[in-house]
Amino acid sequence: MTTRRPSRPTPRRSAAPAPDPAPDAAPALAPGRRLLLGAGALLPLGAVLAACGSSVTGPAASPAAGGAVSISNCGSQVELAGPPRAAIGLHPSQTELLLRLGLRESIVGQAQAEAQPLPEDVADLAADIPVIGGQTPPAREELLAAEPDFVYAPTTYEFSGEQGFATVEQLAQAGAAVYVATGGCADRRMTGTVEDLFTDLDNLGEIFGIAERAGELSAQQRGTLEEVSAAVSGREPVRTAQVYVEGTTLSVIGAGVEHDILLRAGADPVHGPDQDLFADFFAAQISPEALAAEEPAALVFGVHDAAHEQATRDYLTSTFPQMPAVAESRLIAVPSTSLFPGTLGNVSAVRTIAEALHPGAL
Repeated sequence: MTTRRPSRPTPRRSAAPAPDPAPDAAPALAPGRRLLLGAGALLPLGAVLAACGSSVTGPAASPAAGGAVSISNCGSQVELAGPPRAAIGLHPSQTELLLRLGLRESIVGQAQAEAQPLPEDVADLAADIPVIGGQTPPAREELLAAEPDFVYAPTTYEFSGEQGFATVEQLAQAGAAVYVATGGCADRRMTGTVEDLFTDLDNLGEIFGIAERAGELSAQQRGTLEEVSAAVSGREPVRTAQVYVEGTTLSVIGAGVEHDILLRAGADPVHGPDQDLFADFFAAQISPEALAAEEPAALVFGVHDAAHEQATRDYLTSTFPQMPAVAESRLIAVPSTSLFPGTLGNVSAVRTIAEALHPGAL
């Protein structure tokens, strides 16, 4: 029997975040296939992050022994009596962020570790962190058995009780605070931007008492965005559609952080949040004929592994041989996990897309 950790700060949350509407009704899916529910670029993920200047800065951080902290998140107040000492990242992107903040000694579990490999420069740090859940969020019992005091997730989907996951209320009863990436909150999913990442870094810095370390990582990421912005400034935006292909099902993305990533990369998005197609959700299924009629000069698409990337390329090239994007070989793959809200991958995706849309600019 596991001994319960003593002196755990007791969290309070004034109201639970509502789960995203679409995931609640959907069966549990592998994270790569949850692109349209949750929230391999041309370079491997680790190389892209290295190009962005993401690094583990300095020695491991020790959470400060500060006092109580109250953070606004997803319309609720997350309150902690002190810095967490038993944190769990519910997706590799969240685990990576905690590691880059120097919080290895405060992490007691990593979830969905089979969904996406950690970048090489932080993978060794996570080698002995217990893994819970494989391709999907951990089951309720598995997460609770790890006895976390802080659970960090990319979206509210990870707390869908209907999927068999631990709810925010259940975690609170077990003494764990919950933090959802700002762009993954239900009321933000349609309007999220890359800037939400910096809100999360500020909040994590306050929660763990490492504001200086969080500020350094923010500065690195902002530097990459500023470099891209300067490089694409004055260049003609490229008419671009962002798609997701599963089998022969074609969906387009028109809102949320994904849309903001396109704008920052120097794209002229075919689809946008003001269109009726995206009145209720950031993605929508469309017919091949509807996409072909838009004649995009580039196609950006999320992929969850090499096989999915190849299958998507095969579908696009065979279905749209006359489309400018296909004829001019502007098919731009991005790891679907880089399109999740509140991840460092948001920044690397901006750079990857910008490099493909504006060759030689960076």
